[in-house]
Amino acid sequence: MNETMTYADAFTRAFAREPEFLSFLHTMQDRSRWERQPARELEIIALDEHDPLTRTLRRQYEHQGQAGVLDDTMEHTRLLLKAQDDLLPVRSCAVKTILDRARISGSALGQLSKPHLAEVLNRCLHIARGDALLWYSDGKVSAVHGGDANDYAVLEIPELFEHTVRYLAVRYPGYQFAGGSFDHQMVTAIWELTGQDDLVETYRQALARHGLLDEETSIRPAVRLATSNTGVSGANLYPMLLEGHDAKIIPLGSPIRENHKGGADLAQFDENLDKLFAQYEASLGALTALLDIELAYPANVMQAVLKELGIGKRLSMEAVEQYRAQIGDEPDTAHGVYHAMMEVLFYLQRDGATGSKIAEMEETLARALKVHWTGYDLPGELKW
Repeated sequence: MNETMTYADAFTRAFAREPEFLSFLHTMQDRSRWERQPARELEIIALDEHDPLTRTLRRQYEHQGQAGVLDDTMEHTRLLLKAQDDLLPVRSCAVKTILDRARISGSALGQLSKPHLAEVLNRCLHIARGDALLWYSDGKVSAVHGGDANDYAVLEIPELFEHTVRYLAVRYPGYQFAGGSFDHQMVTAIWELTGQDDLVETYRQALARHGLLDEETSIRPAVRLATSNTGVSGANLYPMLLEGHDAKIIPLGSPIRENHKGGADLAQFDENLDKLFAQYEASLGALTALLDIELAYPANVMQAVLKELGIGKRLSMEAVEQYRAQIGDEPDTAHGVYHAMMEVLFYLQRDGATGSKIAEMEETLARALKVHWTGYDLPGELKW
């Protein structure tokens, strides 16, 4: 997609340089604003290509040189949100937040026509209590959260990343920016903690005891920050490893989370940054423990665990078959299986997945660190 089409729902951009990444986040923040409105005064309007309102809006957007904004909306949500004097297109990532604010859910909603969906939403919004917190971004409504005191807490995205950079510069001097990604649903970046061999030394010693340490293969600690203004992520810090010249990602369990709730603020986020070292120790302990879990049927275990985690069949079976071709009928450890499962991340990247999708998959795969591996160690042909 053209990198100037930042208004587009499917817009995504990857960054290799930290200054460029941070500058872009500030640019996007300058094009956005937060606003509170009484929830019951909001109105959802369905768009139809041939109705008078759409024709009027098209002339207006064409006059402003922004016809692409309306075209993109017609391609995706075909919804507008009216809040007092504002009438703006609804971005795809906002739909879930609107449903949540209206306190309705269910798969049947996705099968409704746009006029019927708008009618249902309006009936629910008009009896809603309290305020709604609206996030307008790049010409569209990108989120509608609860706007009361104990509801959604705003953590501005550029400030979160700048706090992280300042912390790393002091605590882990010599860190390297390993890449960032922006889309309208989530923003994420990874930093390699170069020169911090002490963080992984115990793990390296365990690999050596099991005959798995290749002196030519580097193992570097890293951290990912993922955050969102659309409710799909808090300000979450993910410890991880980067292995080899291709920087293969090995997630290290659950993130340090700060949810957008109540009193969430940057001071709490700074406290979470201080917890990173302890999180590495705990998470690497869980990864190291997998070295001692022997599995007789590791390919079957891998298939069963991927299914249990809810990974899609196509990606799972591609990873399983590659692993089966490598290991044959030989036994392996849970550590070997966990590493093989990370091929799913490579396949996502190959298929052009956004940074947010990859970050979500990392968190899902990391849950495998806590599964009961031997409970899946069964012979025979498994059905998906």
